[in-house]
Amino acid sequence: MENEEGNIFWVKVEGEKRLATLNLVPGRQVYKEKLVKVKDEEFRAWDPYRSKLGAAIMNGLEMLPIVRKSRVLYLGVSTGTTASHVSDIVGLSGIVFCVEHTSRVAREFLDRVATFRSNIVPILQDARNPREYFAVYGSIDVVYVDIAQPDQTEIAILNCRTFLKKGGYLMLVVKTRSIDVTREPAEIIRSEARKLKDGFEILQEINLAPFEKDHSMIIAKYLG
Repeated sequence: MENEEGNIFWVKVEGEKRLATLNLVPGRQVYKEKLVKVKDEEFRAWDPYRSKLGAAIMNGLEMLPIVRKSRVLYLGVSTGTTASHVSDIVGLSGIVFCVEHTSRVAREFLDRVATFRSNIVPILQDARNPREYFAVYGSIDVVYVDIAQPDQTEIAILNCRTFLKKGGYLMLVVKTRSIDVTREPAEIIRSEARKLKDGFEILQEINLAPFEKDHSMIIAKYLG
């Protein structure tokens, strides 16, 4: 087992090396992931086919800005697969504000994840209206965005300007088919990246294939 900064681990599952996080809620699974005991600690195998952040790490993410004690604003939490691993990473001294606008999906997230993790704050709200996130307090270290909207980058920028501290980080999942099905994905990635030129320094762009088709992640530092 190797321990990397930010509480990311590699564990062996049935003889195969797998990405994992230290389970904040020992004994409990979120999406039927493998649980691995190492001495007195329990780890959750992190499936990159079920998590775009896991895919980015597997595809060469150079720096993960989400670390222990981080304050994260997560847009588009869905049923909470990735958010549960983010919760593991930040630990009880960190916090994850999780925004989801679909009530059915949000209920599943509450039942599967948020109810059992005290460092998660669920917010049932449209990400286009960050001023209405009344549960969010203080400045944010990382804004993580995974929403399927044509204006996803504009929504990300608005949330960063509302909450992200200067020098904080944006992790933006670009879903090219949600933006425009008629254009080449590579062209869309370049176009979305250009929108971040004002106020951000782009650190890395990662293609998420083969784990996710026509998806990329942009990691950028917020200059304020």
